[in-house]
Amino acid sequence: MLPLRCLAALAATVPSLAFQPALSTAARRRALSSRAHAFDAKNMALFPGQGAQYVGMGAEIAEELPAAKALFDTASEILGYDLLATCAGPKEKLDTTAVSQPAIFVASMAAVEKLRSEAGDAAVDGITAAMGLSLGEYSALCFAGALSFEDGVRITKVRGEAMQAAADLVDSSMVSVIGLDEAKCTALCEAASADSKGSVRMANLLCKGNYAVSGDTDACAKLMEIAKPDFGARMTIKLAVAGAFHTDLMAPAVGALEAALEAADISAPRIPVISNVNALPHTDPAAIKAQLAKQVTAPVLWEKSFLSAIASGYEIGYELGPGKVIAGIAKRIDKTAVVEAVSV
Repeated sequence: MLPLRCLAALAATVPSLAFQPALSTAARRRALSSRAHAFDAKNMALFPGQGAQYVGMGAEIAEELPAAKALFDTASEILGYDLLATCAGPKEKLDTTAVSQPAIFVASMAAVEKLRSEAGDAAVDGITAAMGLSLGEYSALCFAGALSFEDGVRITKVRGEAMQAAADLVDSSMVSVIGLDEAKCTALCEAASADSKGSVRMANLLCKGNYAVSGDTDACAKLMEIAKPDFGARMTIKLAVAGAFHTDLMAPAVGALEAALEAADISAPRIPVISNVNALPHTDPAAIKAQLAKQVTAPVLWEKSFLSAIASGYEIGYELGPGKVIAGIAKRIDKTAVVEAVSV
């Protein structure tokens, strides 16, 4: 699960987003290998993952927009608690994996209604593809009609609870590694694993020079110790998350998630939705369920996914949900990438 909150300071260094008519030649060249799986990525919906939550999210849009308030009310009935009140704090409760996952999902769908109210149905209907970061993949599938809002709330509730339970079973951590390319970061993980009582591996491949790794706490500590002197990393940051998301340490969560996915009515999306697992558009419902179950133990291929969008004609993306971190990550992948934040 991507710890977006912990990367917000890095995203804040990105300059303001001004419209650029074309994406860089370098980015297009890097994405050429994705052309065999091209899709219409002209206008994309982009959804954030865990860590994007903040105290008070959703309150203003729920007060201003009845359609958004209805989403929070429906979710509260399913969850068994007042979601808007929970989003008001305390922060410690909102930040738990079990609560933040359904909360961000609902807030993201409320952001869709905000876009609709501000730009009209044509803007929403004109979106040609969607992708979401880890948890955000559920928001993307809901937006694309593959998953009902109600099932989305149920599944993200189960997913959050199961991942929290899995994290409680072992002493594990996540670390953000800044300043290394993918090959060096992979080598760093291998070295730390070999020289510690545990293992650590790549978990979130966000963009070049910005990767999150997950593993046993001892291995993560060793990685932080050797990252700068031995591998030349600019910095490492221990992330404030429950455990080693997107690794095999999350395997105990898979069974409960598979059951929740099987109980849901999932259909083929009306527009392409890019999978975090293989950076390709989702296909049939059975494959969607299998990929979502695999996602909790597999690395998130965000950079590869975004590059495939660039190769498929990306012109603009709408970041739908709390925060603006996806826009910052997009700028690091391609400095000309245009992302408009529709925050709630």
